Amino acid sequence: MARKKKATAEYRVPLFDRIFKPEIITLPNGNQVKRPRSRMPLILLVLLIVVWGSIKLTGFDLGIIIRRGNQFTVILKQIFQPDFSYFSKVLSPLLDTIKMSILGSVLGATLALPFSVVASSNINRSGWSVAVLRFLLNIVRTLPTLIIAKFAALIFGLGTFAGTVAITVFTFGVVSKMMYEAIETIDMGAFEAMESAGGNKFQSFWTACFPQILPTYLSYCLYSLEMNIRAAAILGYVGAGGLGLLINERVGWRDYHGLGMVLLALFVVVFIIENTSQYLRKKLS
Repeated sequence: MARKKKATAEYRVPLFDRIFKPEIITLPNGNQVKRPRSRMPLILLVLLIVVWGSIKLTGFDLGIIIRRGNQFTVILKQIFQPDFSYFSKVLSPLLDTIKMSILGSVLGATLALPFSVVASSNINRSGWSVAVLRFLLNIVRTLPTLIIAKFAALIFGLGTFAGTVAITVFTFGVVSKMMYEAIETIDMGAFEAMESAGGNKFQSFWTACFPQILPTYLSYCLYSLEMNIRAAAILGYVGAGGLGLLINERVGWRDYHGLGMVLLALFVVVFIIENTSQYLRKKLS
């Protein structure tokens, strides 16, 4: 029995402390205490090994950056001298990007709400259905927006519709994840009282829970819109419309002055939307 207890105690000791024995310190009163060894040297060693392995696997060469770094400043200089006469060609794709972002965010956030409710363990008491739904939501969330846009472009054809579908799917996955976690933290007293009074789950949730999560839900929707504006700008690379096609075209033609105009217009729009979104989210909180 004593041997079994000793083995159990050793098993509970972290592997690091079993390899690097703690330092024994004798106090002035004669008692001895153990001071664990610092894990920092081991962490730094592992980090160095990982960085070294990454450099070898990726073929990273600092010499190329030093030799070619001046080209970066040359390109930046041209980008920071935008061709304002090119704005007339930027306006239509810019509006497409904004429309894709807004519509995709609204559709995705709207679809996410009922799914997040069903995926909440404090609302849905069926453990297997919660697990299955969360597994499906995890799959949706792991798909990059560009991959979704590529498949959407193959199915629905090139254009802004494919980009809207991609943004809708991305928003659905993100908002669903954040919302079911938020729902699981709310006070369920009013919900249980409504059920006891004879209300069904939908009535109880809508009356007792929805007012609690509404500010959080709207805040997540605005946050998703911020992300989608930036994401929509590159969907054109896979044929999903918007500014991405124009950016790819300007880079291909080495027209960095035109590219600067595209990026400037995008920056202004993102800046306005992000600041408006932050202001609204502060009001909601």
